[in-house]
Amino acid sequence: MDNRKFILRLKKGNEAAFKEVYLNYYDKLIHIARRFDFSVLTPQDFVQETFLRLYDKRELLHEDVLLDKQLFTICRNIIINHVNRENKIIQLDPLKMEMAEEVTDSGNFEERQEKLYTFINQLPEQQQKIFTLHKLENLSYKEIAAITDLSEKTIANHIYLASKFIRKKIENH
Repeated sequence: MDNRKFILRLKKGNEAAFKEVYLNYYDKLIHIARRFDFSVLTPQDFVQETFLRLYDKRELLHEDVLLDKQLFTICRNIIINHVNRENKIIQLDPLKMEMAEEVTDSGNFEERQEKLYTFINQLPEQQQKIFTLHKLENLSYKEIAAITDLSEKTIANHIYLASKFIRKKIENH
């Protein structure tokens, strides 16, 4: 299988190519996901999310990087993000919870998150894509460079400009 041609087929949304990826990599991804201990989700959940992300972000695939490496990276990042979120869930006693509510005068988490996404959507397309890959999907500059064919310096510049824009928007609201 020619990696480059196969990835180009995936990027075009070729159904047979997705089916082939699913059949060839499902068991391998399940094996990776089973190495982790999750309290709520199953390895199958992470593998399913990996294939959904592959389909949704197929235009970001890079023809010069092996498909299995990109697929394993997607799966690993989904798992790491979930583990990080699971580890951040802390039981707070009611007194501390009341104090935290008093301190957060800018509204609840959902409202702040919605504002953030609104600001992200105002970024130029390239900055939006790179900022999302780095800040929300936790990809490294190197991984983003492999996906986008941009230099790490260019990626750093996009993230700097996007962060500066978003910070300014937050200060003004």
